[in-house]
Amino acid sequence: MFQLFRKNVDMVSADEALAGRDAPIQITEPHFVFDRPLSADVPDGFEVAIFGMGCFWGVERMFWKLDGVWLTMVGYGAGHTENATYEEVCSGKTGHNEIVRVVYDPSVIGYDELLRVFWEGHNPTQGMRQGNDVGTQYRSGIYWTNEAQRRAAEASKAMFGPRLSDAGHGAITTEIIEAGAFYFAETYHQQYLAKNPSGYCGIGGTGVTCPIGMGVRV
Repeated sequence: MFQLFRKNVDMVSADEALAGRDAPIQITEPHFVFDRPLSADVPDGFEVAIFGMGCFWGVERMFWKLDGVWLTMVGYGAGHTENATYEEVCSGKTGHNEIVRVVYDPSVIGYDELLRVFWEGHNPTQGMRQGNDVGTQYRSGIYWTNEAQRRAAEASKAMFGPRLSDAGHGAITTEIIEAGAFYFAETYHQQYLAKNPSGYCGIGGTGVTCPIGMGVRV
């Protein structure tokens, strides 16, 4: 019985991953909070940050509340299957993580502040789970889009790790890798907790404070 509900916590290889499809998931509604077209386009002068912190419903809400954030969207990435569906991602056979793509104005909010929200908003020491959500799609991840972001992410990890250790937590398991393709999640997942205010959110931090600024600004 328990085996039936056991989640896959082993990463699937590219050779074993589901094949996927050519056609992307079609987004049929504007952003529910910002009422802007929900697309991958980035306005001139704006930048993109991508994070995985567990169930993307609660994660997206953390970021759309921030001043300087222009657009948020949820999707799948860091895996192998092209244009995967939610059911495929949950099977553990795509390698994808549930991720949030944040389009922001760096003149209003810096990448370092987004990193602070990332580190404080979840538990980055839990491996292939977040709270009660278990599976490879709930892993902690920072997916950098330029070299400055990579340096800032690595520096923030080095700074935050000892603070977590002092508070009795284990080693950080966050993957920090270059962002690959972003595949939109289905329309009903977008801004889910704005559409369903009493909906499930399994995201919770450790209570450990990450220094705002962290000495790195990009």
